[in-house]
Amino acid sequence: MTDKAILTVDNLHTHFFTKSGVVKAVDGVSFNVKPGETLGIVGESGSGKSITAMSIMRLIKDPPGKIVEGNITFKGEDLLAKSAKEMRSIRGDRISMVFQDPMTSLNPVFTIEKQLVETIRAHRDVTKKQAVERAVELLDLVGIPSARSRLRSYPHEFSGGMRQRVMIALALSCDPEVLIADEPTTALDVTIQAQILELLARLQKELGMAIIMITHDLGVVAEVCDRVMVMYAGKPVEFADVAELFEHPKHPYTWGLLSSIPTIANKKERLDAIKGIPPDLRALPAGCSFAPRCKHAMEACQHVDPGYVEARRNHQVRCLLYEEKEVAMK
Repeated sequence: MTDKAILTVDNLHTHFFTKSGVVKAVDGVSFNVKPGETLGIVGESGSGKSITAMSIMRLIKDPPGKIVEGNITFKGEDLLAKSAKEMRSIRGDRISMVFQDPMTSLNPVFTIEKQLVETIRAHRDVTKKQAVERAVELLDLVGIPSARSRLRSYPHEFSGGMRQRVMIALALSCDPEVLIADEPTTALDVTIQAQILELLARLQKELGMAIIMITHDLGVVAEVCDRVMVMYAGKPVEFADVAELFEHPKHPYTWGLLSSIPTIANKKERLDAIKGIPPDLRALPAGCSFAPRCKHAMEACQHVDPGYVEARRNHQVRCLLYEEKEVAMK
């Protein structure tokens, strides 16, 4: 792994302009990812994880959505300055994405062969025969047995786990340098989840690509990620190496996420839950977005939106608690 970032997102703001108001879905997100590294982005539904990914891929539909501020740089190239045609040549080739729902992401009326071959030939100057051979290689790579004969199958003839493998094959068809995996284990049983995560780790090692893993599952983060960014209400609230985050979580929201995970060592009749609901992104509170749900909130939290504080070495957190004192995890 090199120290130089392959993808950098700086102060990204993506808003949706609706009749009922402006939805600040992504509100100041910054991070980078290096070749061979896995960055986890974690948070509740609606925290802005998927919209961040869609913004990187330039897949935000305008209107109503628009990237209103920020920079996205890939290998020194400004992606926001690219034309639609230029982005089509990058998307699916140099930067690829595994979408959230394998059950609906594949086109049900086309065979697996047609969908793979079409993707390969869109980015590579190859014959149909060469593309078919590449498709067979890809299905073999992701562990689908009898790959050549399964090319003629339709999506409904595959299980959920197999469809997810096909989605990964599609994403890897042109050897991307960055892979964005948006909830790649959603709706899959535990055994298949483990197989998919093991597959991604193996492919990353073989291909040396960077991975952005979007998930709400901290168990997935602990297993596969190197660094992790915790998001809440469109903003990053904590950023650290994965071991550091689990050993020394600093933000009250992260405490809540960790407390809601069942463990063998700490058996409880009921898991702790974060009280309240996420804020309306059309009318965010004046201060800290998490303050209405935070049992550690102070008066200042109602009025001041905190900036990043270096709570520990290489461990940033957005919380006023650390401007006054250290607080032990509850």
